[in-house]
This record gives sequence, structure tokens and C-alpha cells, in this order.
Amino acid sequence: MDFESLKNSQSNFDKISKQIEANLNPEDAAKTKNKYQDDRLWKPELDKTGNGYAVIRFLPAAKTEEMPWARVWSHAFQGTGGWYIENSLTTLGQKDPVSEENTRLWNTGVDSDKEIARKRKRKLSYYSNIYVVTDAKHPENEGKVFLFKFGKKIFNKITEAMSPAFEDEKPINPFDFWSGANFKLKIRKVDGFWNYDKSEFEAISPLGTDDEKIKEIWGKQYPLKPFLETANFKSYNELKEKLIRVIAGSKNTETASEIDLPPTTGGAPVQTASVATASASVKSNEASSGEDKDDTLSYFSKLAEDE
Repeated sequence: MDFESLKNSQSNFDKISKQIEANLNPEDAAKTKNKYQDDRLWKPELDKTGNGYAVIRFLPAAKTEEMPWARVWSHAFQGTGGWYIENSLTTLGQKDPVSEENTRLWNTGVDSDKEIARKRKRKLSYYSNIYVVTDAKHPENEGKVFLFKFGKKIFNKITEAMSPAFEDEKPINPFDFWSGANFKLKIRKVDGFWNYDKSEFEAISPLGTDDEKIKEIWGKQYPLKPFLETANFKSYNELKEKLIRVIAGSKNTETASEIDLPPTTGGAPVQTASVATASASVKSNEASSGEDKDDTLSYFSKLAEDE
């Protein structure tokens, strides 16, 4: 996509809308820095009252790319043999050993097996480029481009903005420089987890009036395709071997310092984190906050149908 094409708002809106519809189609296949910190990733931070607030702007597709987000499925759970924290091959439309094992557990009809499957279910994450408008906790981030990882709750806010439920609401393309809108990210603690229900888009407004400055921002965006490169996913056999090790445990069980997290970029070195860090990451994950509990049954029912 070239810069002039970005100004064709309707064309971009239609393309993104179609992709959102595809994503919604049921047939569609920690606070402190640690060793795994990726400086390209922006993350909001809570204040002393336990709330968080920032204003960000979702950015359009980067150069050479068509869509302004990348969608990645992953698994994160603990067994007797340690942690299993891996990207799921279902992201690439391939079979994944955890999904297969979850299907087996679900199909037994035993409640305890279904509970295990629930705890091991897939977690959905999106990655997009954003421009930070306001960040009171870290004002040094303002006016900069970052990658932002978010879950289903925020993606639903995007979907609702593009396809409003009421006739008096005008559709917004949140990923547009000129006819998009700033996003007010509001975070509360609900039952110990981050909640984004109060977050909302502002009125439609251009990110700026100087096309040269906008083009400069566009040029600073990060590619999203690397998130979907095969280098970010272990092979089926590697994942199955690790799954067995995590579930059953063995003499060669990984130590805390050897737990490997899924890579965040193609070709980038994968660093490690401690069990405590991994645990904090899982607990702070949006999917763990209960935002996707409603689709648990439909997800596993679909797995059962596919077997």
C-alpha cells in the first residue's frame, strides 16, 4: 500500500470491514521490565488508585502490508512438568497438539476433563501499530509510534466503531489518519483483572493537518507480517513433545530460567523469563480476565465438530 492510497478512506474502510467480518465468521479456520521486554511494545500502566488511562491512535497498514493488525492464537498454562507458553499453530490454519488434546478431553463428557480443557484453551491476541497521544504515566511515550498488543475486548470496540448498532451513529475507520478517531483507553480493576469496558473512541478527527508529518509517522510503523511467519511457531512435533513433558513431567523438566516464551517477531532472538514473570504475564493477559468466557463452549463445540 502506498501513501496516496491511504487517503482513499472508503476503500480502506471497506477492506478492513471485510477482514473483520472474516475474523467474526465462526467457520474461520508485567508492570516491571524483565528479560522479555520488547521496547517496541507499548503497554498502559495503572496509577495508585488501580486505574489506567491513555489516549492512543490506531494506525493504518504499514508499508507493503494490507491489514492494520495481526491476529495470533496462543496457549499459556502450567502442568506438573512446568509451563507451556507457545504460539498455536491454529494461527496458521494448521493442526495444533494442544487443540487436539483439548478436543479429546472435551469429548469425554467428563466435567473434570472439560475444566482442564478450559484452562488450556487458546487465547487470542492482536498486534497493531499505534500513535501515543497521551500517556500521563510515561509522557516520554507521547508522539511516538509503538506496537500494541490487545485482546478481544478492545477488538470488539473497534468492530463496534466500524459497524455501529444505532442509526444515529456514524461508522468510523479507527485505522485512518484523516477520518479515524483517537481511542481513550480506560482500565479498571474488576475481580483482580484489568477491565476495558469503559474504553471508547472520540469523535472523528484527523491525526494532523500536515501530510508530510503524517507520512513521517507512517514511515515509522513496524511490519506486522513477521508475527505470522513460521519462524515464530514451533513444529507440530516439537509442540507435542513439550506438551507431553509439561503434562506428565520428566527428569528433563525445564527449570525456571529455561522456560521459553513465544517470539514476538520473525527472526528476532527469543529471550527467557522466570516462572514468576510467566505467571504474571498470564494473569495480566486479557483473555484471563474473563472477557472471552462467553465463547468457551462454542469454541470447544467447534473443535468437537471438526474432529
